[in-house]
Amino acid sequence: MEAGVPSARSRALAVLRVRSRAMAVALLPAAVAVVLVAARATGRLAGEPWAAVTLAVCAVAALVLLLGGVFAAVVLRAGPAVTPTVPLSEAAAPDLYRLVRDLADRMDVPPPSAIALTPDCDSWLEDRTHAAHRRGGIAGGPQSAPGAAPVLVIGSPFLWWMRVAELRAVLAPVVAGTGPSAHPDIADARGFVRGLDAAVDVGGRRGLGWIAAPARLLLRLCRTDAAEMERGVAAAASDRAQGVDYGLRIVAQEQVGLAYAGWDRLLTRVALPAWRMGRWPAHLDAGVVSALTELSRRDRLAEGFTSRLGERPACDLLEQPGVIDEATSLLAARLFHGGPAEAGPDWSPVEWAAYPEEVVDRKWRAEAARLHAALDALAGPEGLPTASGGPHGSAAGPTASAGSASPAGAGPAAPAPAAAGAAGSPAPSGPSGAAGPATIEAADAAPHAVDGFAGPTLERVLGCLTNASGEGALGEALAGRISADLAREERAADTAAGAGKARGADAVPLFPLQPPRSGRDLLADHVTAMVCCAAVDSAGAAPGMDWLDGPVLLVGGDRRSDLAPRVLCLVEDGDPAPLREWLSALGVRTEKPVRLV
Repeated sequence: MEAGVPSARSRALAVLRVRSRAMAVALLPAAVAVVLVAARATGRLAGEPWAAVTLAVCAVAALVLLLGGVFAAVVLRAGPAVTPTVPLSEAAAPDLYRLVRDLADRMDVPPPSAIALTPDCDSWLEDRTHAAHRRGGIAGGPQSAPGAAPVLVIGSPFLWWMRVAELRAVLAPVVAGTGPSAHPDIADARGFVRGLDAAVDVGGRRGLGWIAAPARLLLRLCRTDAAEMERGVAAAASDRAQGVDYGLRIVAQEQVGLAYAGWDRLLTRVALPAWRMGRWPAHLDAGVVSALTELSRRDRLAEGFTSRLGERPACDLLEQPGVIDEATSLLAARLFHGGPAEAGPDWSPVEWAAYPEEVVDRKWRAEAARLHAALDALAGPEGLPTASGGPHGSAAGPTASAGSASPAGAGPAAPAPAAAGAAGSPAPSGPSGAAGPATIEAADAAPHAVDGFAGPTLERVLGCLTNASGEGALGEALAGRISADLAREERAADTAAGAGKARGADAVPLFPLQPPRSGRDLLADHVTAMVCCAAVDSAGAAPGMDWLDGPVLLVGGDRRSDLAPRVLCLVEDGDPAPLREWLSALGVRTEKPVRLV
């Protein structure tokens, strides 16, 4: 017997003792009522006030039994949370099932009942034998039969980045966990804890709010023992897996960390812009290989990792890797962005080869349209006051009236608050992160000459932001306007998604990949997009994609990574000189209108 099994079993018994004590507390009033009724029947408690006391105790006992029965029924019937995964049948991955069964045989443990994939860099065992899962159709087949072994959940990036031997070494301690999981006491304790956790969720429903309080209390009472039980199970599984590829496992753990780093960069820098545009990359798992290869090329700490690519990849264990990759990519979009469960006209897949044109170029032009729509709203009579002048010079356009410069003999113009222009245009209705029809129409149809600039030009943006930094200035107002526009677009998209399908059995948790961005960050992103559009339209540049950094600007086939500090200099300090020098060297015509759609 492994060293961790006795410890895990003792902790499981401690959890079960909490359940027994809770049951004893629920039965205590009934026991007192039985004693009183028996004493009354035998004449030992005759007269007053024992008749009233017995009646009151019996009423309390009946109420406690009723509430305890309801609570026990909820704990037993409430369905524990199930991780959204892509099921993998044996027909779709016979070699992978064979590898897992071979591991189980070598360690003398029950094999997992099924295999599923998750778009995350982790692997674990998950019990799906609860009756609620069968009733709700969440689980079916042998994996949901009472007493079945847990389901093995594997992180899909592992299959594409790891070699077959590395995957076997990483999965060995996970598969070994089926042994302790089969112990009756451990299984019973786990079921009790999962039932309490599900009961807390049920407590949020109408009429069952009182369920949550005792469920949380019991969870607090058994939290320490449950955590120590899981540590004991993990220690027992690790001890059992010592004899299976132990040396290779040490090397494979390095690949786990590398895969996590590449997967995180791919999701936040590459996939997230596409999701915001209503597109989802169809082959994220294949993309993580390219991302990690690029990381190995750049980072000397990762040197030598790409030499492994000549060995057989673990995705060869799948019959149709492309189909599985597409399914896990769609699930990743649902989990991390809240996208629809199925592809549609407004939620379509995009291939990596088409990513620059269909995502990067559209993203830049959508943000440029939103930027000019915000300038239109702030340049009108309801926004910031404007001054006439040519397109060049620091005092031209709205800048002069924003407090940076004023005619001789006149005091500084009073800047309007950032929220003044927020109500000056209709709310956009496009998807999150993309310019909707209202934004694009405003950018195309608004009277652009009102602030001294004609059309959606880069010169207009440069002139408006020159010396426009500082609290209350045009830069601050513009950042606030863009933030408000984006918030309205996101609310409109959420409302449309909620009207199309209510969150119910298909609902999945949403894990945002990035915290909300500040107004200044959004303004810098939109100015960068405008610069890139101007470079593409007038200087022969092209949109591109970097596996680790996402959308990039290509000039002559080479990536230009020196744009960001110049844009920040304009947005934060109001100094356009570094950006103008960069544009002049590139041959960008700032006075030429850009194409917004």
